[in-house]
Parts: sequence; structure tokens; C-alpha cells
Amino acid sequence: MNKTYRRIDDKTILDKFVEDFCRIVEKHVKYIVCSGFVAIAHGRTRGTEDIDMIIEKIPKRIFIELHNDLRKSGFVCIQSDHAEEIYGNYLVNGNSVRYVYEEEGFFPPEMEIKFAKDELDEAQLNERIKLPLTGLDIYFSSIEGNIAFKEELLRSDKDIEDAKHLRIIYEGKINEAKIDMIKHKIDKLRLKR
Repeated sequence: MNKTYRRIDDKTILDKFVEDFCRIVEKHVKYIVCSGFVAIAHGRTRGTEDIDMIIEKIPKRIFIELHNDLRKSGFVCIQSDHAEEIYGNYLVNGNSVRYVYEEEGFFPPEMEIKFAKDELDEAQLNERIKLPLTGLDIYFSSIEGNIAFKEELLRSDKDIEDAKHLRIIYEGKINEAKIDMIKHKIDKLRLKR
């Protein structure tokens, strides 16, 4: 579905959703926003209904505090309203969960959260960065990491176009050796080649 989000001042509703959500999450846990929203935040025009977020693995107690803070701020989890169930039945089992604005009912935008899966995700969290070109005060995974994942693992037409867009935006500033190193780790850890 191709969705266009109206603007609030100089930001879209999607931008506001991401910043509001990240402002709460960063009080409790280290996070990154990654995948398609990185290209969208850099001006690529394409629809999205969800924003991908990876968070570090945290104990249940901290997740419950995070969930309760999100609830107080007007976000609900689509899968369940019970923090212990979200943690025990989804996150620790490697599954993602989705949060939306409560007032909107279960409609986009959605924040899809999952725990860091392996050393690849942990490296992305350790190298997280704020990207001034986006105009957003949130942490992203590195440009090289996004390109590597899109070109080597995800590989859909949309992902390849996202990677091309980021290569154009950051032409002359991309570390190709780092992209190759991440692709090698993707092959080893995710693709088992």
C-alpha cells in the first residue's frame, strides 16, 4: 500500500510518530531504527506501514517499565496489552511486536520492535548514529549496515532501490570495506554460507 503522510509543521505524521516513540524507548534501552525508514527519512518516496526497530536484550523488569511508559504515552501493542506476555511469548522467542498510537486504532504507522538477534544486530546497536540529513533526533543503524542488509540479505526490488538511494545520498562518504565486511558476516551468520 502506498501511503502519503500529511505534514505537521515541517515533519510528517510518520516522523512525529517515530520521534515520539523513540523519545520514550531511549529512557529504557539502547535502540536503532533500521531498514526502509532509513531511506524514507532521507527523502526516498515510497510507502511504508511499519518502522523497524531493534533493541538490546533487556530483562523482563525493564521491558515491563518500557511497556508501561509507552502505554502512558498513548501507544498500544497490537499483540497484547500484557507486558509479561509480550516479553515471554514474543520478544524472547525472537519474534517482533508492533506498537501503534492508541487513538488511531490498529492502523499505521506501526513500530515493529525486536530484540537484537546476534552479533550483527549488537554491532549495529554499538555503532548507532544520529543522521543529520534526516532532520530527526533519533538513532539509526549505520548507512553501511543498511546498504549491506538490503543488498545481501533482504534483496527485494524495494530494498535494492532503498540501497541505491542511500548510495546516491552518501556518495563519496560510504565505507565500501565496511559494507563488504558486514555482507560477509550476513553470509556467515544469517545465510549460513
